[in-house]
Amino acid sequence: MSGHSKWNNIKNKKEKSDSQRAKIFTKFGREIAVAVKEGGPDPDSNARLRDVIAKAKAQNVPNENITRSIKKAAGEGGGADYESITYEGYGPSGVAVIVETLTENRNRTASDVRHAFDKCGGNLGTVGCVSYMFDKKGIIIIDNEDQDLDEDTVMMDALDAGASDFSGGEGFFEVQTEPSDFGVICDALEQKGYKFSQAEVEFVPQTTVELTDETAIKNMNKLIDMLEDNDDVQNISHNWEE
Repeated sequence: MSGHSKWNNIKNKKEKSDSQRAKIFTKFGREIAVAVKEGGPDPDSNARLRDVIAKAKAQNVPNENITRSIKKAAGEGGGADYESITYEGYGPSGVAVIVETLTENRNRTASDVRHAFDKCGGNLGTVGCVSYMFDKKGIIIIDNEDQDLDEDTVMMDALDAGASDFSGGEGFFEVQTEPSDFGVICDALEQKGYKFSQAEVEFVPQTTVELTDETAIKNMNKLIDMLEDNDDVQNISHNWEE
């Protein structure tokens, strides 16, 4: 993707999230609950929890919400038992789509995800049908819309922290990490004073596809919207070059 397109997509995503803050908080609450159940409430010894906290902070989730969710998850009867399920399928014109969910009702979630694909001209596939087209990477986006950060300095700080790749674009810098290094690198860059517009471990497409048909574009946007509106859906990855 071009830098301009990438940065606009990030801003649009954040603006959309800001209008649905309650839903965003609910989703992070689920991720925190699962992470605490798996590895305990201390992010220093729980890498998954540390990663979720970094991701939540990048989405402007207040610290008090994060702390409250951790305490709730660590208490007796810390809420529902959520199951992590990943769905794979094809959107309009064969766009590869991966949907990561956390749910306490797999039948409901499977039905909802299948309905979204069917309604938008796609189809739900089997496990592994598209994931081979993606690499799992930690992605950290540093905002430079005001052009006040020096690219060489940011690059050296990122590489010194252990980043696997770095690139600059119009209004942002992108830092790539191995999934296992994501939390540590987030902490290191945060200590340097950098603010993140996005920070998460995600499926990165090896190649992208462009849609030119207006109906396909409309349906792909509709598919993303329907999935994002579902409380069970945590992350959506695709290889559409928007």
